[in-house]
Amino acid sequence: QVQLVESGGGLVQAGGSLRLSCAASGRTFSSNAMGWFRQAPGKEHEFVAAVRWDETTYYADSVKGRFTISRDNAKNTVYLQMNSLKPEDTALYYCAAAMGAVGGRTTYEYNYWGQGTQVTVSS
Repeated sequence: QVQLVESGGGLVQAGGSLRLSCAASGRTFSSNAMGWFRQAPGKEHEFVAAVRWDETTYYADSVKGRFTISRDNAKNTVYLQMNSLKPEDTALYYCAAAMGAVGGRTTYEYNYWGQGTQVTVSS
């Protein structure tokens, strides 16, 4: 059974940092793109960042320069380093595995999802 388990969320003050982790089990995803999405209350899923099979990365404009996505294929784990956090970054953050090597910015390109980890940024 494939599982993606996120961790590392929490409460932080504006300007602070958090590092999210997503550990995959049940199969390896070294040939798949991996992504992070978030969902704030009352809003739809929003793309945050993704890393392709070749470690090419891309980001939403709202987090570019502040967040960094990375992967460790030996550990079957993806990370999201979040710096200079803002109150508008408050959301439930989800890890997702894409169907292909490239992935994208839309939810329907990903077919495995974690349960999410809450990030709350206070002002």
